[in-house]
Amino acid sequence: MKDIISRIVYFLIIICAVLGVINSPTALILGFLYTIIFKNPFKAYSHKAIHLFLKISVIGLGFGMFIKETLETSKNGLSLTIYSILLTVTLGLLLTRLLKIDLKLGHLITSGTAICGGSAIAAISPVIKANSKIISIALGIVFLLNSIALFVFPAVGHILNLTQEQFGLWCAIAIHDTSSVVGAALGYGDEALRIATTVKLSRTLWIIPLSIFSMFIFKTKGEKIKIPYFIILFIVAIVINSYHILPESTTHNIVLMSKRLLIITLFLVGSTISIKDLKSTGLKPIILALTLWIFISIFSLIYILY
Repeated sequence: MKDIISRIVYFLIIICAVLGVINSPTALILGFLYTIIFKNPFKAYSHKAIHLFLKISVIGLGFGMFIKETLETSKNGLSLTIYSILLTVTLGLLLTRLLKIDLKLGHLITSGTAICGGSAIAAISPVIKANSKIISIALGIVFLLNSIALFVFPAVGHILNLTQEQFGLWCAIAIHDTSSVVGAALGYGDEALRIATTVKLSRTLWIIPLSIFSMFIFKTKGEKIKIPYFIILFIVAIVINSYHILPESTTHNIVLMSKRLLIITLFLVGSTISIKDLKSTGLKPIILALTLWIFISIFSLIYILY
């Protein structure tokens, strides 16, 4: 009986997300509460669904953007992207050794913080031949900090009276995962959402040089580097919208449904956060992740404001 109720509640939350009844933070909280109260009936498929839905959502958001503005935004965020990645990776390597954390775990946490959370961890882990336990711990810590960021960043943005442009850029640099970046910007404004999505995706391309660097550091050979191909479809969507190939009403509906799909994705993210896994990690990996996150958040905010 409880299994039936859990499935009913699960789909009711998803229906609410599709109808636009709940927002990003609420979806994340509901996902977390759901996994505490019930057993996730689709846990085996959740991580795959998160990656798939996130890619579809991001591609869909491209139908609300234009080539000129996108190129300008990417150009403006380039220098901050380079500085933040180089400094975060350097600091991460030093702290991993200082705290005497498993080198592969430390590198995955550093990669996830420096570039794009779960996507970077998923791309780097086969390159350095990390085992499933290390991958799970790194993902768990990053997802936890992502969840906190979804609430903290909009609040700080309003307290500091950040503009749409400033907040969008800050989100893209300082929040790990694309889902939480877009989720945080979603409630701040359309301009913030456009900037955050564009800068974050251009930042995602840095997975390629970081993968090559990781192969050098861990002396691995013959491993394939994962290239985020969905970014190409995102660019195609921007081109289609820029040249008005589809009617405006169609692109508007695609963007709207993409935002709703993102909210579903955040519910799934919340439902995969495991307190048990986080407890088993110990304090040191969390200290590393938290230190790197605070560093990149403060550094990027100062850079943006001054």
